[in-house]
Amino acid sequence: MSEYAFAPDPEAAFAAARARTEQMITSAREHGWCGDWSADAAERHVVAAGRDVQLHVLQGFHDVRALAEQAAHDAGGLAVPVDAAGCEHRRVEPGHARRLACTVGTVIVRRLAFRAPGAENLYPADAALNLPAGLHSHEVAKLAAIESARGSFHDAAEAMARTCGAPVAAPQAVRAMAIAAAADFAAFYDQAAPMMSTKKTLLVLTVDGKGIVMRPEDLREETRKKAERAARAGRLADGDRPNRKRMATVGAVYDAEPVVRRPHDIITLAKAGKKKRKKKPKKDRKKRTGPKAVRKWLTASIADDAADVIAAVFDQAEARDPGHLRTWVVLVDGANPQIDAIRAEAAERGIDIHLVIDFIHVLQYLNTAARVLHGDGDKAATAVAEHALTVLNGRSSDVADDLDQAACDARFSPEDRKKIGETVTYLRNKHDYLRYDDALAAGWPIASGVIEGACRHLVADRLDITGARWSLEGAEAVLKLRALLANHDFEVYWTYHLRQEHQRNHKSRYHLAA
Repeated sequence: MSEYAFAPDPEAAFAAARARTEQMITSAREHGWCGDWSADAAERHVVAAGRDVQLHVLQGFHDVRALAEQAAHDAGGLAVPVDAAGCEHRRVEPGHARRLACTVGTVIVRRLAFRAPGAENLYPADAALNLPAGLHSHEVAKLAAIESARGSFHDAAEAMARTCGAPVAAPQAVRAMAIAAAADFAAFYDQAAPMMSTKKTLLVLTVDGKGIVMRPEDLREETRKKAERAARAGRLADGDRPNRKRMATVGAVYDAEPVVRRPHDIITLAKAGKKKRKKKPKKDRKKRTGPKAVRKWLTASIADDAADVIAAVFDQAEARDPGHLRTWVVLVDGANPQIDAIRAEAAERGIDIHLVIDFIHVLQYLNTAARVLHGDGDKAATAVAEHALTVLNGRSSDVADDLDQAACDARFSPEDRKKIGETVTYLRNKHDYLRYDDALAAGWPIASGVIEGACRHLVADRLDITGARWSLEGAEAVLKLRALLANHDFEVYWTYHLRQEHQRNHKSRYHLAA
């Protein structure tokens, strides 16, 4: 802020703001009269001048507050602060100032320092204002958090500069603010009021994983060692370099009203050949759509293990149904470690869950086997549809037997036999989780589109930027911030975060509340 001098009284504190307001109005009037400004030029000048006015008004606020504090001290109206160790700070020293970078510019904040021998200074005014620990204001930090969740830290810094009219923070500072902004994610949801539903409403849990390219030092230990061994064996092109990713776990909880369906609501077989057209019925039976996901809640972590994220998902679900009165449906992709962790968490909490494997994953296996048996034509597509319909009717073992027999009857290469064998093994091993006939009759969802979309939105759309290599802290912060925005909880979270910042930066330093 140019030509700044501490205002001697409350009236003088806003004199500069008044003068600049008058200058802005006068300039707009004169150029409007002579007509030498285009509309966009006028807008740029007024916005820039208005930002300068806002900066001086904000400085005036801090100057008046400083004058009020000094006046209160002179009148003996300020209590002696006591630090957390019980030491009284009786010595008062005026003239202490710090800079605060705000969205409209940098202001100087003056306040009294309360001192005591051998102890750090106390600044009660800082506590009253809830000033941040660093240079940038909480509003700047909030902007950094939102923009960091949308794009790279470099792009976030540029977006903030456009919003604020001037560079306010370097990319590294933006990254640091984003990391700090996400610090209270877990605590926020621990205390948040749960979203309740009726007993008949389904409670659906789903978890999946997505890899993120990491800096070598932030890979998990086993992956890092594999990467080092591969590097020693010979240099590979970036596209061929293995062991670069660390798995992030994404979890979701949502409510859904049950919708009873039948297998042919999911897949309808095409009629073979041309048949005589029958008289069209008065009303064609429409396919029934599946249960609609509502009140979705997302979480994700790359720092925590999958079991920890699964526990957080169960925490959210249990908050919605503390009495375990609702039907819990857990959609998974079939990975055994994931299933084991989910079952262990449910057993520990005494919750009866219904595990269902995502039907789309089953279709992928069926498609692989059909392409081996029938190639890529219509015959393969028909085979997939027929097998899928059989699986939907709860007879996955029949499909496994048919595929196994087909592989034995035909002359296939060992590689093709292996592909069919993988499908057969999958169907047999996962039979208990493929009872789609029961799931459809009960009105449950059978596809994990919610978690697939969450993985794309939380991870791929932001952390899969070409050439990006993430630190553990940076990736974790971005995941948390994107989850907050996706949950539509960011504004409420930010209010909670500011309370936590006040506790960390100020209240914790005092014996009594500041």
